Amino acid sequence: MSEDNIKRRARGLDRAFDILDFLKEVGQPLRPNDIAKGVGSPKSTVYELVESLLERRILEPVGRDGHVFLGRQLYFLGQAHLRHFDLSREADQALQDIVAQTGETAQMCLLNGRKYTVALMKEGERHFRISSDIGENAPIPWTASGRLLLGHLSDEQIVELIDEGDFILPGGERLPLARFLGEIRQASEEGFFSFDSVADTFTHCFAAPVRDEHGVCVCTLCIVAPRADAQANYRHYRQVLLDSADRLARRIND
Repeated sequence: MSEDNIKRRARGLDRAFDILDFLKEVGQPLRPNDIAKGVGSPKSTVYELVESLLERRILEPVGRDGHVFLGRQLYFLGQAHLRHFDLSREADQALQDIVAQTGETAQMCLLNGRKYTVALMKEGERHFRISSDIGENAPIPWTASGRLLLGHLSDEQIVELIDEGDFILPGGERLPLARFLGEIRQASEEGFFSFDSVADTFTHCFAAPVRDEHGVCVCTLCIVAPRADAQANYRHYRQVLLDSADRLARRIND
């Protein structure tokens, strides 16, 4: 295969993943024409890729108006991944333990490219929901986990990774870069970070790193709690989270 053909296929793969990511973000079926507008690719290219993805059941038709959405083959691929991904299995038990000890919502969080995402979650014992959806991307600077997940990167790498607009917080104010970098270094040194959520005025977020054998934070375990309860139980929640993250790290690194 020529170098030009390899590059064309690579670009096609990039655009196919753009389509899948866009549909995940939108969360509803769309026509190929609307997908092309959303991902900024030529209509002819998107129609060709959509047809190929439909043939492989990566996408599925929805209704009679040409809409498509994520297909069941992705579910089977995800299940195959989980069967061979020890972190997910072990983290699921860790989250159950955290909920049992605190009654609060517990999450496992990861980097997803330039964004942060909740990969696993166990709801707390409250009658109302205070957490984000699994798989929903969020700007890294908005999160407690982001301060830990970036700890292995240099300042220059962090600046290059994060989209400029992601430093604008939900209230419209801009998070100073120097403050953000300082919090990353502090969180990395202390092995813990917590703050009042910037996404709402109700919750407090706790995060502890799960590190690999090289000391890199591969994910975080988190507790999301109402601010009053977080303040009243701060030391307990912090210790439960640190102990759980430490046990999870030892299990996956054995």
